[in-house]
Amino acid sequence: MHAGSVQSGDRCNVSDDDLLQNWLTDRHIDDVEAIVPDMAGAARGKVVPAAKFGKGDMKMPEGVFAQTISGDYVSDPDNVEDRDMWLVADPETLRPVPWAADPAAAVFLDCYHRDGTPVKKSPRGVLRNVLSMYEKKGWIPVVAPEVEFYLLSPHSDPNEDAEPPEGRLGWTEGANQPYSIDTMNDFDAFINQVYEYCEAQRINIDTISQEMGPAQFELNFLHGDALELADQAFLFKRTVREAAINHNMHATFLAKPMSEDAGSALHIHQSIVDTQGRNIFSDDKGEPTDLFYGFLGGLQKYMNEALLIFAPYVNSYRRLSSPWSSPVNLAWAIDNRTVGLRVPDSPPEARRIENRLAGSDVNPYLVIAASLACGYLGMVEGLQPTAPTEGSAYGDDHSLHRHIFSAIEAMRGSTAMRSMLGESFVDLYVLLKDDEYREFQEIITPYEREILMFNV
Repeated sequence: MHAGSVQSGDRCNVSDDDLLQNWLTDRHIDDVEAIVPDMAGAARGKVVPAAKFGKGDMKMPEGVFAQTISGDYVSDPDNVEDRDMWLVADPETLRPVPWAADPAAAVFLDCYHRDGTPVKKSPRGVLRNVLSMYEKKGWIPVVAPEVEFYLLSPHSDPNEDAEPPEGRLGWTEGANQPYSIDTMNDFDAFINQVYEYCEAQRINIDTISQEMGPAQFELNFLHGDALELADQAFLFKRTVREAAINHNMHATFLAKPMSEDAGSALHIHQSIVDTQGRNIFSDDKGEPTDLFYGFLGGLQKYMNEALLIFAPYVNSYRRLSSPWSSPVNLAWAIDNRTVGLRVPDSPPEARRIENRLAGSDVNPYLVIAASLACGYLGMVEGLQPTAPTEGSAYGDDHSLHRHIFSAIEAMRGSTAMRSMLGESFVDLYVLLKDDEYREFQEIITPYEREILMFNV
């Protein structure tokens, strides 16, 4: 457990189980959701009565990380015994669950083997491992995600197209209205509840805006520590889904839920500071440093090897298939949203790189880890990026993998990703994606039934 002391508000820094138990007692908590984020970024774990939480060992099968998105399991060659892992609460992550019917709290669990070593294939563990490499260099990543999602009208037929929900007076938005205040007012009650839930959980969100698609929104996070922001992004997805249900809607983070409308992204703003808090992307004269260009060069060189994390499902490649407010290559430029790697126009102390490649369907721990891993390699190898793009990058070559099979093979053979993310993680992750791709390939689509069935 992390050393420290209980602080004011709902943040908890504790040094032992007694202080943790006091936090729960003071807030009259009945149950604790003990959470392990899985490979898909879903919440696995246990619900424990608050009075029993922290009293005795907590275990869970390590095989939870071998679970596919459909609930099947792959055979993990590193865990043929299906052994248990020991779970240790990270008390700094203790938060209330504001939508719970009875008072509840949630806490993230870190995963360990029997000998006390971390389970490195855990997504939270993967990110911790990348951050430890930065720490050894005296570097501290600072990140700020931006997450897009759609609100949908609820229905239970997967064969029906997704549709936007009704707004005020029963009106369904039929036209795209980017940055529309009036459209946001249609969902004012939902948005207010999202802010309320986020404040209760210490999710530091900034602004929310209407995006390109009907009932599509983007929410920006305040910048901060990489692991803390990954936790917040993970919790934010749960929060949005719960708030939507409260207002008779569904929320989806699928990368491309509607064929004729824009996909949803998870952009990552990232910079690096030293131990004195100075942005190492800028020199004393305010000019970009070699490390800034190295980070960009690393993203350009290695991101295709890691693209399976930025685009983890077959649907992810629909978003990347055509330039509809989504990048199609690894070009970079200053203040240019057509590129995959955008450098916002900002003062030297705020110089940062916005990675625009990921869809909103990603695991936030893995995508932040992968982006930082590519940038780290670029800095330590002294790489240089291409010249910045002038004008639109949409007309440039499509340099990303076009489908998931290519991305699987690229990651499987990536020495760089194995060195940064871990051999056991890469082996298991590509096995999961192999199985998910196999399952998709077994499904006959409406296109095949309607167009090909009687015409071939």
